[in-house]
Amino acid sequence: MNLRLPQVSSTGEWRLTGRSVFLMLVGFFGFVTIVNIAMIQAAISTFGGLDTPSSYQAGLDFKSEEAAAAAQRALGWTVDGELTSNGDTETLTVDIVDKTGAPVSGVIVDARLVHPVDARRDVPFVLDPTGPGHYRGTAVAQAGYWRLDIDVTRKGEKLFHSRNRVLVH
Repeated sequence: MNLRLPQVSSTGEWRLTGRSVFLMLVGFFGFVTIVNIAMIQAAISTFGGLDTPSSYQAGLDFKSEEAAAAAQRALGWTVDGELTSNGDTETLTVDIVDKTGAPVSGVIVDARLVHPVDARRDVPFVLDPTGPGHYRGTAVAQAGYWRLDIDVTRKGEKLFHSRNRVLVH
C-alpha cells in the first residue's frame, strides 16, 4: 500500500486534500468512539441499580401498599429506633409498644441501612430481642446520609414498615 502524505505546493504551503480530510474524520470519530466505550464501561461498572426495579409493578401494587399503611395506622404501634455510633460499628435499638403502651413481643424486626445511590452497599442489621418489645443489633457502615428501613413481621405477615433518613457519623 502506498500512503501518500498531504500535498505540499511548490510554494511550501500545505494543501488540504480529500485523503487528509478522510484521515482527519476517521481519527476524530475513532477518538469519540474510544471515549464513548470507556464512559459506557465506567457507567455500567459503577451503577448499583434502581430503587424500584419495575415502575409498572409498583403502580399495580399501590392499592395494596395503601391498604397496608392503613392497617399499620390502625395498630397504633409506636416504634422508636435509635442509631448510635461506636467507631465504625453502628448499634440500632428498636422499642415497640402497642396503643395501650404494652411492649410488643413475638415479632421479627428486620432493619437495614439503604445506601442512597448504590444498592450493593446496603447494610443489613441482625436484630435480636433483648427484652419485651426491645430489639438490638449491630452492623458496620460508612459515614454519611442513609435511609433506615425497619420492617416488623409476625408469622410472615408484615405489620409495620418505616423509612427514615439518618446520618451515620
